Amino acid sequence: MTEKEMKNLHGKIDAGVKAAIATAIERHRKLGQSISIMQDEKVVTLNADEIPLQNQQNNIRQLL
Repeated sequence: MTEKEMKNLHGKIDAGVKAAIATAIERHRKLGQSISIMQDEKVVTLNADEIPLQNQQNNIRQLL
């Protein structure tokens, strides 16, 4: 596999993982379930009402 093909594959995998994480976070928010994230090198648990809406999840993605 060439370097270009590897970069392309890595990009697709990265996009798929990010989409799956966003889906899981949204599902937790809708079902009223908490999630735990890393923030300032500490584990922080967010209650469902503290989880940002889907369009605000870029903040969460930066923490992952």
